[in-house]
Amino acid sequence: MENPMPKTALILGATGRFGRHMAVALNRHGWTVRSFNRAKDDLVQAAQGADLIVNAWNPPYSKWANTVPGLTKQVIEAAKSSGAAVMIPGNVYVFGEDIPAIIGPDTPHRATNHLGQIRRQLEDAYREAGVKTVILRAGDYIDTEASGNWFDQIIAAKIAKGKLSYPGPLDQMHCWAYLPDLAEAGAQLAGKLDDLPTFSDFMFEGYNMTGADLAKAVEKATGKTIKAKQMSWFPIQLARPFWAEAKHLIEMRYLWRLPHQADGSALAKVLPDFPQTSLTDALRTACAPMLQNAMSTQTSRWSEA
Repeated sequence: MENPMPKTALILGATGRFGRHMAVALNRHGWTVRSFNRAKDDLVQAAQGADLIVNAWNPPYSKWANTVPGLTKQVIEAAKSSGAAVMIPGNVYVFGEDIPAIIGPDTPHRATNHLGQIRRQLEDAYREAGVKTVILRAGDYIDTEASGNWFDQIIAAKIAKGKLSYPGPLDQMHCWAYLPDLAEAGAQLAGKLDDLPTFSDFMFEGYNMTGADLAKAVEKATGKTIKAKQMSWFPIQLARPFWAEAKHLIEMRYLWRLPHQADGSALAKVLPDFPQTSLTDALRTACAPMLQNAMSTQTSRWSEA
């Protein structure tokens, strides 16, 4: 019996957080992976021969209104032209400030704020386009390297000093996704495209925990005593006049204030044997860059002395 031809995925935003991990996961599952170069490639042409387009483009918040609708239209056009399915890393913005304590694929999209509406319109465009689409939705990311997200840039930035700065009350539930696991779920879903409906919406459960839970988990992962405190938003408020992203960060502050946790039961039915990384192992990997950077800085000071 002949081996089936390897399938091909075109990744948009292959150097970003989700795109980078999806490339690794798809390669591991035998896919041929192509990256899209926005500087020189034509999207419709690049998509020819692809079975899947991974739309991991994520412009800065301040550019969403001017770029996301156009990028969405381009991807839909490329998918229709090539016959490729589309996979998108969804977020929890679509639920808005009415976000319930438990969120899943059937949770209504009621966002009325600026960024939430843009994400609602993006997903609605795919629903209405009729191209096979998979939304893989998750909470905040935990990465394997310092990639400028909430966890490494703010929350765990000072763990080498035993400090954890949390953007909201420490007793409120929040959902997190370890990127290698999220990408593995994406790759496994990509292998089941023929069995999925035209539009699929999956919630990736990941880790549901409070800020206090996270601090204890970081202690266990690093072996360091961690003191957690709520972050001050005052510097971000002061930065609003001269930093375009500040007002959007403040707009989404409610996600740290309002408790919510992910229900991944629908995804578990499709991927019943999914192997999730333990929280300890995920945080040990995620914290390593901050600890190593602190050690390198200290070593540099010693060498200059």
